[in-house]
Amino acid sequence: MASNTNPKENKMGVMPVKRLIISMALPMMISMLVQALYNVVDSIFVARLGEDALSAVTYAFPLQNLMIAVGSGTGVGMNALLSRSLGEKRFDKSDSAANMGIFLTFCSFIVFLLFALFGSHWAVAVQLGSSTSESAAQIIADGHAYLSIVTGLSLGLFFQMTFERLLQSTGRTQLSMISQTTGAVINIIFDPIMIFGLFGFPRLGVAGAAYATVLGQSVAALLGLYMNLKFNSDIHLSWKSILRPDLDTIKRIYAVGIPSILMMSIGSIMTYGMNMILTAFSTTATAVFGVYFKLQSFFFMPVFGLNNGLIPVLAYNYGARRKDRIDEALKFSFGVAITIMLCGTLIMHLFPDVLLRFFNADAAMLEIGIPAQRIISLCFPFAAIGIISGSIFQAFSQSIYSLIISLGRQLVVLLPVAWLLSKTGDVTNVWWAFPIAEGVSVVLSFIFFRKIYGQVVKPLEKPKEEAGR
Repeated sequence: MASNTNPKENKMGVMPVKRLIISMALPMMISMLVQALYNVVDSIFVARLGEDALSAVTYAFPLQNLMIAVGSGTGVGMNALLSRSLGEKRFDKSDSAANMGIFLTFCSFIVFLLFALFGSHWAVAVQLGSSTSESAAQIIADGHAYLSIVTGLSLGLFFQMTFERLLQSTGRTQLSMISQTTGAVINIIFDPIMIFGLFGFPRLGVAGAAYATVLGQSVAALLGLYMNLKFNSDIHLSWKSILRPDLDTIKRIYAVGIPSILMMSIGSIMTYGMNMILTAFSTTATAVFGVYFKLQSFFFMPVFGLNNGLIPVLAYNYGARRKDRIDEALKFSFGVAITIMLCGTLIMHLFPDVLLRFFNADAAMLEIGIPAQRIISLCFPFAAIGIISGSIFQAFSQSIYSLIISLGRQLVVLLPVAWLLSKTGDVTNVWWAFPIAEGVSVVLSFIFFRKIYGQVVKPLEKPKEEAGR
């Protein structure tokens, strides 16, 4: 085993903060943009099969998102513990966090493998309610096929996220970008091949999109494993440690990870509920909602990439008791995130029809989709504030506040307001639930941010006489 050193100490603790965040976050922002691109390309190709196929993928999305929530939330807990341990120079703890993260990743896969075997058909069918039309039957069949593949073969997804988090938490974000981008490119290449049966492959339709996704994730996972073993000297992976659960480390990971998992899982519940509300109008309305989620990822994913790059910077400098660097990191990140989201609002207001036509939208989809994009995108800048505020909760092991905000926004406000607005009989009114919910969210974010900042960050400030020495 290599010696326990921390070659990233100077970078995380000394490099100018803006340059540090750019170096940490930019590769992740680029890789997440690529991730958003292949999600969009996936749907663009599926849309060529027809609106029913696009609706099927939309109905599968909540459970697919739940899977991502479990893997990403576990990674957040592992990442926060690992980065903080490195900042405190407790290298035995950082190694334990890495090995237990891998153990928990495999456990997550087993759970979703069981879901694929016993729950994927029901998960799609329940969203369509009592509909017995031929269209509904085809949507259920395609949705079940897609969902059972991406959950049953999800080992690649879970390990891809874990190995990328290990690279991110030790400052090797460029390597993380290579892993994620490689998986995305493979998915983009194989999407049309497997969906439409090109170059001798059988025509698999919606199932082909699922297989292409799984293939890209699996290759990215293998590449991530190789790069951690070859280039990540800050952590030491060991089969002996992975197969011997450390309950204390698991508890610490999930102290941050479970609130993060629940916070992201709330999004799955929200989309599940919104699908059911919109299906009462038409499956076209549901397809529009699915298209919106794909398009908004172009703006949300870079901000999440910025957030992921910010968390280890905050955690490390908290361990090193550098309030000045924490303040500068937060101020810079808020500015970048809001700018990105304002661009998103502007684009969705100016070009909604152009964006929808990429998904083979007909007149009915355009009629519903154009006002939907313009109304929902009003909340983007407020969402940026919430995302960056959440980074300080996650970095300082206070993810419960992020959970409360997500509960308030998506379940306490968004779904009930959307349901009430649906009673007007006009689907356009339903979209106003998003700006209303985001307004509540930004107020809660501001309240909790001030509380945590005052309790955790402010005490790190050195007395003037000590700072002047």
